[in-house]
Amino acid sequence: MRCSSVMGFHCIEICSTSFVSLRKYAIVTRLRIAAFIAQIGHESGQLQWVRELGSDQYLSKYDTGTLAKHLGNTPEADGDGQKYRGRGLIQVTGRANYAACSEALFGDARLLNTPELLEHPVCASMSAGWYWQRAGLNTLADQGDFLTITRRINGGTNGLSDREALYKRCLLYTSDAADE
Repeated sequence: MRCSSVMGFHCIEICSTSFVSLRKYAIVTRLRIAAFIAQIGHESGQLQWVRELGSDQYLSKYDTGTLAKHLGNTPEADGDGQKYRGRGLIQVTGRANYAACSEALFGDARLLNTPELLEHPVCASMSAGWYWQRAGLNTLADQGDFLTITRRINGGTNGLSDREALYKRCLLYTSDAADE
């Protein structure tokens, strides 16, 4: 797989750490790899960002109300929206997801105190693999159900055409990991 050919950005470091994540989370077939790379490609702005962009006003949607509650954030306007904004290659969002991801990756709650760890390449990649596995996305990738994968990651179909275009490009550059 040639990540730079698919994304065209500064992705050598991200790609090298992603190989570990791909194997650890059994993202090893052509369909799984292509779907994973396409989704993280969109979520990270073609591997440019590992932290959700947005103003304080935009991120306030994660701080109070129904969405905040769904994400496990506190009901008070206390900054949870900013603190637990989307991070990592797949944009892990919300206190509950940070807690679960932290337990899976580190065996403790360190991401609740230092959420910025998900902005580092290894953690950004591993958190994406963890989320992929947790959401059961390998099965959907095997079935070619790219739409449902998008909905599970995004909660809707935001950026679907970009995701699909990346998926098609990724299919040109990927093979089953067992073939390499």
